[in-house]
Amino acid sequence: MATVGLKAFELFASRLSCRPPRLHVLALRSLTTTAATTPPPPNSRFVPPASLETMDEAQLEGDGFDVDRRSRRPRPESRRPVPPSPAFYTARSLYYDTLVQLQSALSLSRRALRAQHLLPLPPFALRALPPAQPAWANKAEMSLILQAPLTARMYKRVVMLLRELDQYERIARVADATELEDAITDITKGFESKKGIQARDTRIRAREVKERGPLDRYGRSYTVGRRKTSAARVWMIEVQKPKDSTSEPVANTTSILSSSNATTPPPPTSTVLINSVPISNYFPLPADREGVLRPLKLAGLLGAFNVFALVRGGGTSGQSGAIALAVAKGCVAHVPEVEPILKKAKLLRRDPRMVERKKTGLAKARKRYTWVKR
Repeated sequence: MATVGLKAFELFASRLSCRPPRLHVLALRSLTTTAATTPPPPNSRFVPPASLETMDEAQLEGDGFDVDRRSRRPRPESRRPVPPSPAFYTARSLYYDTLVQLQSALSLSRRALRAQHLLPLPPFALRALPPAQPAWANKAEMSLILQAPLTARMYKRVVMLLRELDQYERIARVADATELEDAITDITKGFESKKGIQARDTRIRAREVKERGPLDRYGRSYTVGRRKTSAARVWMIEVQKPKDSTSEPVANTTSILSSSNATTPPPPTSTVLINSVPISNYFPLPADREGVLRPLKLAGLLGAFNVFALVRGGGTSGQSGAIALAVAKGCVAHVPEVEPILKKAKLLRRDPRMVERKKTGLAKARKRYTWVKR
């Protein structure tokens, strides 16, 4: 038992003799700490390590640093790239950028108009502005322009901003602010579609034709009238008056005065044709004929114009009402002075009444069957 204990002690002592002394470890640690905490010489200059990356080789050599050009490699930029817009990480970055640009354009336009004392405008001045001629792209086309699918609410938000910009553009046009008008036009024209532009041009041409006059080169007026399910197209032209005899040279005045055949010229007569049929034959009821001729009688133009009408659909009362409306419009086209008379008689407004539909369980629209007790 003692022998076993002695052998174990000898093995433990031999292991201890193989370990390095603890004094050496402590000395190494103290030496390292002393070297790290040693202050720099008084003549040396401290340069942060981060600044070495931004200094070029000439500056480093001038400051006393050794630069090995063969081992120097381009280092990647430590600064991360900045996104082009704040909405870069959204699903519709171009849409939100467009909203920001439109809102900034609105604020700048509003500021410029207020500087010229053009805002705010009173209601009567707003009503006097030229009418808006929108040609905005629809939702599908706007989605292609903004490169993102738009919901109805998103499309409505864009169109509302464009409408406000268009109003400012019309104010600038009336006020002769050319620079502001051109700037707003350059912004809004990018949101217009080709179909919308074509439709707007058609409306503008029709308005110009209407302002230029409703008569063609032959002096004819073309008007349209509707009543119930009937539609009428009417052409009116002034009756040609007989030539004045006083303008012709008279060879023998005594013979003309003494002639028994000298008579007064007959009064002018006009023709009213409906579907190439005289009015007396087309409308057998006097009430229908009187309805057609009533605008001419009220305006005092009976016998002054030839009337040619084409009417389709409905019955006799509906067709006569449609022709009467078109004739009233034609009278205003030829003689604008009679417009207040016809408007007061309510002949320039379409009759909105329509035939009431039949109801189930009733004989007609409102007529009921006779109630029987048993």
